[in-house]
Amino acid sequence: MKRIVSLFTLLALTVTACHNPNEKAPEPEDSAAIKPPATMEYNVVKIYPHDTASFTEGLFWLNNQLYESTGLKGTSYLLKANLETGKAIQKLKIDNEYFGEGISMINNKIYMLTYQEHKVFVFDMNFKKIQEFEWPYEGWGMTTDGKQLILDTGGSNIYFINPETFKIERTLGVSNNNGYVDSINELEYVDGYIYGNIWQTNSIIKIDPKTGIVVAKAELTDIFPKNNLVAPAIEGNCLNGIAYDAAKGSFYITGKYWPNLFEVKFH
Repeated sequence: MKRIVSLFTLLALTVTACHNPNEKAPEPEDSAAIKPPATMEYNVVKIYPHDTASFTEGLFWLNNQLYESTGLKGTSYLLKANLETGKAIQKLKIDNEYFGEGISMINNKIYMLTYQEHKVFVFDMNFKKIQEFEWPYEGWGMTTDGKQLILDTGGSNIYFINPETFKIERTLGVSNNNGYVDSINELEYVDGYIYGNIWQTNSIIKIDPKTGIVVAKAELTDIFPKNNLVAPAIEGNCLNGIAYDAAKGSFYITGKYWPNLFEVKFH
């Protein structure tokens, strides 16, 4: 769900987000036995430019290049960008009827979700479309552990997907000490954990993929003033891009319409 919505719609979403009749989340563990998430502190290593026209939906890092997907009908793109300049090196426009969502790469194929169009597009590394799949739910964030694709639909469930068939092989309900965690969005798999952004916030959670428990949480609301920068005033400007550079041990963080991309380290 990537648009600014009315209070009525937002309340309705809060009630229904975890209760899609076609989706059944696993029962969470006894919440009394779950410890509150630890606090992840962060420090900014470097700040890079980012295209303010990008309604960022997905982000990953590969071979010293950023790959990004953007959303909204008519402005959805798959692109590869130069980190230092923020400029697109390669860019593919998605047909106007589609709202681009999360992306990931596995087996030298780039997978791109669509929001409500129930399509998943598959591209080769030169951005040539080679396949597409049907997906029965909304598409939000996506990442990979190198064996399966891992995606979410904006509720509390995370799905582990066979990349050859795009069939669900496992469903994981995400919870913390207060119960299910809703509105999970952009995802990144790092060192055995899933990092996820919470929609319409600047929060990132760290999820144990074995249990679904949120083990840690980072709050990045102050990332602009902390670095003497001004956050974009445009609607929908929340954090929505998480990529990981294993060589540096750094995360690249950006958001919808953000003028900056931040290299951060969590601790």
